[in-house]
Amino acid sequence: MALMITDECINCAICEPECPNMAISMGGEHYEVDPERCTECVGHHDQPQCQQVCPVDCIILDPHRRESKDELQAKFDRLDHAS
Repeated sequence: MALMITDECINCAICEPECPNMAISMGGEHYEVDPERCTECVGHHDQPQCQQVCPVDCIILDPHRRESKDELQAKFDRLDHAS
């Protein structure tokens, strides 16, 4: 699954630089995750780095974007080759 940031986000900006895929950016009211770029850090780290640093635990799995580890790895491979 891709991750998502809930309305509990306090806009601290700690998560944005932690994302190796540049999937996090400021949205209309709070930070948002681009599901096309989010691999849950598959290909980079064992755990999603944004979740590790979030002080209010507002970064969760997006229930509308179910992806297997293989799908996340394929997305990482596609993003890695695009750069």
